[in-house]
Amino acid sequence: MQYLVSVIDDKSNPGSTDRQPAISEFNERLIAGGYWVFAGGLADTDSATVIDNRGEQAVFSDGPFVESKEYLAGVWVWEAPDLDVALKLATEASKICDRKIEVRPFR
Repeated sequence: MQYLVSVIDDKSNPGSTDRQPAISEFNERLIAGGYWVFAGGLADTDSATVIDNRGEQAVFSDGPFVESKEYLAGVWVWEAPDLDVALKLATEASKICDRKIEVRPFR
């Protein structure tokens, strides 16, 4: 089963910025354990563009889709045998990243 693992940061109480060495080490463990599929950090929300092409013409809007103090800072995609394993890894990831983590299975 694959899981989308979202890293959630908070503008009013951001996580530590010195976590990259620990995150890199965690990523190496994910790769060695066969869990790693993909990962990436995201640029700040002010660099986002939202496109809505549900009407007669596309509308492009600068900034995030939703104004919120919490935002998506990065993602992993993990392959894990079950949700319990994914949640155990996510618990570790939250500590290592100093941020909230959301785990969602792919359909």
